[in-house]
Amino acid sequence: MTPTPEPSSRRNYPLLLAGQFLGAFGDNFLLAAILGPLTYALNSGRITEAAVNGENALFSLVFSVPFIVLAPLAGFLNDRMPKTRGLGGGNLIKFAGASVGLLGVSVSGGAAGHLLQVAGYCAVGIGACVYSPAKYGILPEILPAGRLVKANGTVEMLTLVAIVAGLGGGGVLYDHTLSLPVCYVTSLALYAAAYVCNAAMVRTPCNPDASLRRSVSEFGASFLTIVRSPRLGRILLGSALFWFAGSTLKSALQGWGLAVFVQAGITHVTNLKLVLLKVGMVAGIVAGAVLAGQLHKTGDLSWTRRYALMMAVGLAGLGLLGGAFGLAPVVVVLVITGAASGLLVVPLNAALQSETDPTKLGKTVSIQNFTDYMGMAAGAAYLWVLTQFGLNPGGDLIALGITVAVITILLRMFARARPSGKTAPAADRPLSSP
Repeated sequence: MTPTPEPSSRRNYPLLLAGQFLGAFGDNFLLAAILGPLTYALNSGRITEAAVNGENALFSLVFSVPFIVLAPLAGFLNDRMPKTRGLGGGNLIKFAGASVGLLGVSVSGGAAGHLLQVAGYCAVGIGACVYSPAKYGILPEILPAGRLVKANGTVEMLTLVAIVAGLGGGGVLYDHTLSLPVCYVTSLALYAAAYVCNAAMVRTPCNPDASLRRSVSEFGASFLTIVRSPRLGRILLGSALFWFAGSTLKSALQGWGLAVFVQAGITHVTNLKLVLLKVGMVAGIVAGAVLAGQLHKTGDLSWTRRYALMMAVGLAGLGLLGGAFGLAPVVVVLVITGAASGLLVVPLNAALQSETDPTKLGKTVSIQNFTDYMGMAAGAAYLWVLTQFGLNPGGDLIALGITVAVITILLRMFARARPSGKTAPAADRPLSSP
C-alpha cells in the first residue's frame, strides 16, 4: 500500500504540475522558434517543401533518439535518485542544451551554427528523457493511491495544453521579433522557472541500493515479458503506431500547411496561422481522449482497429483535400482525425497500465517511452524518405494514411493467425477483438 504523503510534502504536487507545464511548454516553444524561419524562407521561395520537411524530421529525430538510447539509464537514475532531483536535473540539462543553441545562433553562423542548434536540441531531448520517468514515478510518492488515476490524467492533459501553447508561443514570438536569439533567451527563462519549481519541492526518498547493471537487466527482462505477450506486445505496437503517425504529421504540417493556405487563396502565411492547424488536431485528440473514457472500460480494445483505420482515412483525406475548398473542411478533417487518434491511444495506455505488474509501473512507463519514441523516430525517418521521392506535401499525407492502414491490417492478420484453442486470459487477448 502506498503511504499517505506527509503534510510537508503536499506542495510537491502543484509544484510538479507547474514545472511540468513550464518544461513541456519550453520544449515545444523552442522547437517552434527553431523552425520559425523556415516558414518565411518557404514563403519567399528560398527553400523547398522537401527542405522544410527535412529540417522538421531532423529536429524531431534528435529529440527522440535519447529516449531510445538512454532509456535504461534514465530508468536507473529514476530508481536510484530522489525523483525531485531527477526533475531538476532534467531541466538543468534542457537549460544547457538551449544555451548551446543560443551560442549557435549568436556567435557561429552557417553550418557550424546549425550544427550547434541541432546538438543543443538533442541535449534538450536528453533532459526530457531524464525528466520523463521521474514525473510519473514521483506521483505514488506524493499522492495517495486513490488520486493516482486522476493525477496521471491531469499531467497528460496539462502536457497537451503546454504543447499547443508552446508551439503557438514560439511561433508568435518569432513572427513578432524575427530573432532566434530572443526566442532562445525566452526558452532559457522557461527552463529556469521550471527548475525553480523543482528546487522548491520537498525532497523525495532515494534508493542507494539501485545498480545500473541490475536496472538494465530488469529493463530488458520487463521489455521481453511485455513484447512476448501477444496482447501487451500489440498494445505497445498500437501506441507506437499512434506516435509514428503523429510524429510524421507534426513534421509534415509546416510544408503541407503552407500549401493548404496558398491553395485556399491566403498568401501571407505566418507561423501563428500554421499553429492554428495544429490546434485543430490537438483539440480533436483531447476530445477523443475524453470520449474514450465515456465509451470504453479499462481493457476494452474492441474498437482500436477501427479507430486506427479512421485515423488512416483522415490522414489520407487531408492529403487529398488540400486547400482547394477553403480552410473549414481542412480543420474539420483535422479534428476528426485527431479524435480518432485520441480514441485509439487512451484505451491502449489504460490497458497497458492496468494489465502489467503494478510494482513495476515505472519500468512499464520507461518501456512504453522507449517504443513510443522509436515510433516517433521512425516517423521522422519515414518523412525524410518520402521527401527523397519528391512527393508533394499532400502526397506525403496520402502515403502516411496508406502506411498506417497497412500496418493496422497486418496487426489484425497476426492476431487472427494465432493458434486456436482455449480462450486466452485478459493479458493475452488480441489487440482488437472480433
